[in-house]
Amino acid sequence: MDDGSLLLTSPRVGPLLSAAVEHAGGKLGDWKLDHVDTNPEQSTTATYVAQVTWSWGQRAELLGVSARSGELLPNDRGAEIFADGTREVAVWLYPNDPDLPGLPRAAFPEQLAELFTAENVLGRPVTGESLAVTMIGYRPRRRAVVKVAVRDSPEVFYIKVLRGRVFSDVVERHRLLLDSGVPAPPVALVTPEHLLVTRELPGRSLARAIFDDENPCTAQQLIGALDAMPPGVAQLERRPPWTDAVGHYAAMVTSAMPELLEDLEWATQQITAGLAGLPQGQEATHGDYHEGQLRVADGRIVGILDIDTIGPGRRADDLACLIAHLSTIQRMKPAQESRVRSLLSRWVPVFDERVDPVELRLRTAAVVISLATGPYRGQESAWRATTATMIRTAVALIRQVA
Repeated sequence: MDDGSLLLTSPRVGPLLSAAVEHAGGKLGDWKLDHVDTNPEQSTTATYVAQVTWSWGQRAELLGVSARSGELLPNDRGAEIFADGTREVAVWLYPNDPDLPGLPRAAFPEQLAELFTAENVLGRPVTGESLAVTMIGYRPRRRAVVKVAVRDSPEVFYIKVLRGRVFSDVVERHRLLLDSGVPAPPVALVTPEHLLVTRELPGRSLARAIFDDENPCTAQQLIGALDAMPPGVAQLERRPPWTDAVGHYAAMVTSAMPELLEDLEWATQQITAGLAGLPQGQEATHGDYHEGQLRVADGRIVGILDIDTIGPGRRADDLACLIAHLSTIQRMKPAQESRVRSLLSRWVPVFDERVDPVELRLRTAAVVISLATGPYRGQESAWRATTATMIRTAVALIRQVA
C-alpha cells in the first residue's frame, strides 16, 4: 500500500510545501528533507527545512507533512490539509504540530517566561530575556524535549511536550518513582496543554562519562538502578519489548535499503525463533534503558531519565537496550571506541550472570535493528553506510549464539 513515503521523500512534495507556505502568507525558497518517519504500508511523516520569505523578511522554517495510505485521521485536521491529486496530506508550520498543543508555548522564551511567572516556578517573576531555550529533541507528532536554562542562576529545567493521550500516564510514572525514592527528575509543573516541566538532575550524562578515564559506574550499579524500581511499576500497562516489533523495524530498514533484505529476514527469524516461548516477564523495567537516560557522579548513578516507558517486562530487555546503544555509537574517535569496548568487555559478563546470555544477545540484536532505522529517519549524510554497519552488528550478535 502507498504509505506516502515516495511522495514525501521526492521533489514532488515541493508544490505541497509551496502551497502551505503561501497559505500562511509567505513564499517558499530552497528546501530540503530533514527527517522522515515511515510506518510501512500505513503512514509517513516528514519534516523539511525551508527558506521562507515573509512580508518582514526571510527566515529558515521547519515544515511538517503527514500522509497516510488511507483517509486522514481526525487529529490530522489540526493541521492544514492540502491535496496532491487524489491524496490529501496534513501540513503544518513548526511549532504548530497538530498532536503537540503545548509546543508553541514551549518553543518561545517569552511565552515560557509568562508561564513560569504565573506559576511561580522560580519564586520570582522572570522575563524571556532571562531564559535560554534550546530544543534538544523533536519527534514530529510524537514528542519534543526543550531545555530551559535560567541565565542569572544555575537552575535548569527540561520540558517534555507530549501528546494528550499519554500525558497523564507519564506524569503518574514520575510521581510513582519519586514517591519510592528513585532519583527520577523532580516535577516542577504540569500544564493543561500537556507540558511536563522537570528540574535538572545532579551529575552528568553517562553518555559523556563513558569516555572518561575513570569508570563512570559499575555493571552492578546499572542492574541495581533497575532492580530498585518499586513493585508498582510491574503493575502498570505493559509496553511491548523491542523484540516484539523486530519484524516491523526490519521492514522499515528494508524499505530504505532492499539490499539488506536477506540479512534482515535471517536475523528476524533467528530472533523470533530463539525467543519463542519465553514468558513476558513481571520485573519492573525502564523500557528504553541506555546511556543517555542515566546521570552519574563520583562513580555512581545519581539519576534516571525518560521514565515514560516504565512497566512490567524482563530484565534482559533493559540490559539489551543498553548494550545495543553502546554498540552503535557513531562518529567516535579511536580512543573513544577503545573506551566503550573496554566498558562492554567488563559490563556484559556481569549482565550474563543476571540474565540468560543467549536471550541477552538476541534481544540486543533486535534493539540494534530498531536503531538502524534512525540514520535514514534523520537523513544523516552517510545513512546507507551507517545502516549497513548496524545490521552487520546485529547479525554478528546473533551468530554468537545461533
